[in-house]
Amino acid sequence: MLARTLLVVSLMGFVSAPAAAGAASRDIAATHAYIRANYAYLRASKARIASAEANVRRVIGQFAQQCPKVGAGSPQDEAAQRLTYEVAGALWSASYSADVGPIHAFVRAIGHLQWSNRKLTQIARRYIKSLGEFITLPIPDLCGDVHTWATSGFRTVPQSTINFDRRVEEIEGHTIPPHRLAPFANAADRRTLSATQRLEVDLQNAETSLGFNDWNALLETLGLNQ
Repeated sequence: MLARTLLVVSLMGFVSAPAAAGAASRDIAATHAYIRANYAYLRASKARIASAEANVRRVIGQFAQQCPKVGAGSPQDEAAQRLTYEVAGALWSASYSADVGPIHAFVRAIGHLQWSNRKLTQIARRYIKSLGEFITLPIPDLCGDVHTWATSGFRTVPQSTINFDRRVEEIEGHTIPPHRLAPFANAADRRTLSATQRLEVDLQNAETSLGFNDWNALLETLGLNQ
């Protein structure tokens, strides 16, 4: 009986070893492809900062022509926060429109990737989904929404504003954290991860400085108080 048990255990080990090796090989390949694609996307995104800013400035200019100071006299309350959040969403829409090409290339590169750890695959899928939602996010009718709010005596937030804000709030997704990729990364991958993290910092700094200034500019254009 003992000999048969040992034989079964040995056979199980023989069968599972190739499967484990296959999973490890797939994880390494997926990680390598993901790291390279994410770096390429962020590098392209950084190169398009000027284009993204030009898109944003163009949108601000359009609102300046269509409805300058439409929200003049607006209060600073909970309702105002919904409108100012809609303004932020409009700017994200304009900014991400500069990244359509790089995002499509990124999705093509990683859309098929899978890891043996389902959590990694799920994070990658959510990241893809969030990028797709940003580049299809429409610029809202801020002129109409702010006008509707103003004509209600700044009491009633338009349903279109609520719907738009809810759509933006539901966008969730982020890159796979480096520590989750590290077990499957080789030396070259780790160097690329470090370079990617530097790009992320650069992009975040640009978004913080330019984004805040653009947000203030559009709020002022529409006559909305922060």
